[in-house]
Amino acid sequence: MSQQKALLFLNKDAKKFTLGTRLIPKPGPGQVLIKNKAVAINPIDAYIEKMPGLLDQLGRGYPALAGVDGAGVIQKLGEGVSGWTVGDEIMYEAHDQPDFCTFQEYSLSFAARIAKIPKNLTFDEATTIPLCFAVAAIGLYDAHAEPGAMSGGMALTAPWEEGGRGKYAGQPILVTGGASSVGQFVIQLAKLSGFDPIITTASAHNVGYCKAAGATHVIDYKETPYDQLHAAISKITSEPFQYAFDSIAITKETQQACYDILAPGGTVGLVQNAVVGKPNDVADDGSGKRTAVVFAWIHAGPHVDFATRMYAVLTGMVERGEVKPNKVELLPGGLVGIMGGLGRFPVSGVKLVAHPPETP
Repeated sequence: MSQQKALLFLNKDAKKFTLGTRLIPKPGPGQVLIKNKAVAINPIDAYIEKMPGLLDQLGRGYPALAGVDGAGVIQKLGEGVSGWTVGDEIMYEAHDQPDFCTFQEYSLSFAARIAKIPKNLTFDEATTIPLCFAVAAIGLYDAHAEPGAMSGGMALTAPWEEGGRGKYAGQPILVTGGASSVGQFVIQLAKLSGFDPIITTASAHNVGYCKAAGATHVIDYKETPYDQLHAAISKITSEPFQYAFDSIAITKETQQACYDILAPGGTVGLVQNAVVGKPNDVADDGSGKRTAVVFAWIHAGPHVDFATRMYAVLTGMVERGEVKPNKVELLPGGLVGIMGGLGRFPVSGVKLVAHPPETP
């Protein structure tokens, strides 16, 4: 068999993904071929249909593919790959080249940055982890970017590094969007880092979900608008905030709320381009506040080394229950189900997952 089913964005004038076929790729040096058992939808996948021209900005060419999260079984090993065998069950984050995208039956990945799925996780649960865990971890723990760079981190000490576990005990942190996939992982990691209190925002029906991840306080943003958040938080703690993480960051109001809560010299992490502060640099307003904009490019660019170390410890963290997957909603119809799922974004409190082998 040389052909596989895949979701294709055929050309720049296309409005939707369509189901088609393409060649099954062959792994190159340092790569593995994976049969995808489960794949998950992320906002970037939905943006492709909602934002004309995005694929041109990303430089992907046509026909284009999408899909960043994947979980499956290794089918072939490329030259020089060691430590892995055919049949290993793994989770991984895609690269932006078509052969690596996950909305297809078979994908490539780099052997240095895949993680074995522990026995306490299903394929569905595993595919909820890679991208958004990377965003959270890189955003919190990777180094500050050089001024003017595209992506950076808050430069905290990771809990898997020496002295990192519990290092920030007693320090407060604000995480907006705690029911989002990124927010869930930021909360989990903040707990491992010792932050307390961990204050987040979410809808009332997601309070339990956020507290299960490790949040100590959940503020209903529908009852307490973001321009009133600072006052609400002051009733919880009077400790200065050196760190905040905006897992939403689509509009200025959440970015501003995080920025305003910071003490002088504090740092805010953002998952979208900064509209407050100075992107990946210290603000010009004399406050000393730093803004870190994170894009989880783990196979190229500044985060490769960090991501390689992160993937080396990810399986163990999941196995010990330190990192927990998102809630899963399964979309019927395999890749066809993804086409309907893309139109549901934004979603919170759940990750939409599909099984490529079930594609009719």
